Amino acid sequence: MESRIIYSSGVRLHALWRSGDGPAIIIVAGAMADAADFVPVAQAIGYDGPILIINRRGRGDSGPQGTDYDLFTEVGDLRAWIDEIGESIILVGWSMGGTIALETAARDSRVTSVIAYDPVLPPFAGEAVPALAAANLDERVVILNRDISEMPADEIAALRETPAWRHLRGLAAPLAAELEALNSFSTTADWRSIDASFLVGEYCRGEPPYGPAFERASAAVPSADVTVLEGHGHLAHAKDPEFLGTQIGRLLRSKR
Repeated sequence: MESRIIYSSGVRLHALWRSGDGPAIIIVAGAMADAADFVPVAQAIGYDGPILIINRRGRGDSGPQGTDYDLFTEVGDLRAWIDEIGESIILVGWSMGGTIALETAARDSRVTSVIAYDPVLPPFAGEAVPALAAANLDERVVILNRDISEMPADEIAALRETPAWRHLRGLAAPLAAELEALNSFSTTADWRSIDASFLVGEYCRGEPPYGPAFERASAAVPSADVTVLEGHGHLAHAKDPEFLGTQIGRLLRSKR
């Protein structure tokens, strides 16, 4: 995929782009992932049209979050990408990226549909923000996995010995500000009219922190169909990107 650059409110935004014919898909990752992490998912969707995978502020080759950063900053950035690539946009979002996609769809008629995997509405892990803001990058990764995701200590220790840890350290840099933005967010547009499909990890359903946050998002779009990703939790994009991409592709074909 090719790099693509735009500027939103003077901030550089980077994405990975593949051209094609038909409506464009824009993929919006949540925290602790960047555009490169979703390339295998995009490849497995089985879609010949254009695909854009964005690097949100604070990751990849995109610029910093800025002093006035909030979730509406992210909505503005996503709408700037829509300005760049045209109308009839399909949004695919994971976690906080799903929340950004849904709020954007409610505000922008150029978005025809949304597929959201584990979108979250607050309150979500707000109690971890002070510790995250004070921690170094290694400690931030530990706090995320130990205190938010409730990963066992031996699994965190094993993860720390893998090449993935370095990548996670970089992604942890914007995390405190992202969680603060999410917990300060409330929907300002009507989500009920969005043409949306939801994916939810089997192991997240009903289980904090992701399950209740997903249920709040799902309740805001009561017409949305919900597909359970059996055998998965919140990280299907990392653990089995081909499976996740196949599920997204199936939903896309059902809407066409």
